[in-house]
Amino acid sequence: MARKPAPDDSEDVHSASNEQPPLTAAQAAAVAIEHLVELTSKDIQGVTSMEPTEDGWLVEIEVLEDHRIPSSADILALYEAEIDLDGNLLAYRRIKRFSRGSTDIGGREPR
Repeated sequence: MARKPAPDDSEDVHSASNEQPPLTAAQAAAVAIEHLVELTSKDIQGVTSMEPTEDGWLVEIEVLEDHRIPSSADILALYEAEIDLDGNLLAYRRIKRFSRGSTDIGGREPR
């Protein structure tokens, strides 16, 4: 009877157990948007950045805070959402507000 080889370090740990693999960047962005819409009821304009963390993902999302006429006068905001590897929202915060025509949206302070 042939013996099954023992798993080595290169084998995917998640396939050996019944755990789900960690979230991809695209999945984390989708989950972050879903949580933010549920909590704020605001219109999402898009994801502006993604950053892996020890516990999951830090997702920066642009949100329409206040719709005005004309739309060039809209007030937008950047939110950060922390998502763990299971897709749970750990925290979110608004980090900046600006008018739609502003060219200074990338100027936040480094951590």
